[in-house]
Amino acid sequence: MHTGSCLCGSVAFRIDGELSPPSACHCGQCRRQSGHVWSSTSTHENNLSFAASDTLGWFRASDIAKRGFCSNCGSFLFWKHNDEDTISISMGALNAPTGLTLARHIFVADKGDYYDITDDLPQEA
Repeated sequence: MHTGSCLCGSVAFRIDGELSPPSACHCGQCRRQSGHVWSSTSTHENNLSFAASDTLGWFRASDIAKRGFCSNCGSFLFWKHNDEDTISISMGALNAPTGLTLARHIFVADKGDYYDITDDLPQEA
């Protein structure tokens, strides 16, 4: 079981189930919304429950997915593909210890020009 929340605590959640190895997303949308790289894990959407969600908002950033955030503090919390039964959850929103280790970088072809990826983890274009 894992727990987490947004910065102000108005969105608080619990995950009862397995979490995927985290990835770091370098796509332009994640960089714009998070301010840099967005790291996330994922789980089956039925594993996610909320203790508080009054300020949970959703933004449809594309035709294929939506992004969940706290409308009070602005924390970027979730990413949900329209046609999948999984949900991505911000690593930064999870309470420690997570027991997880970053496994890969995704959308590296779109990464910012102001940094380099210097670890040996797999990189997907």
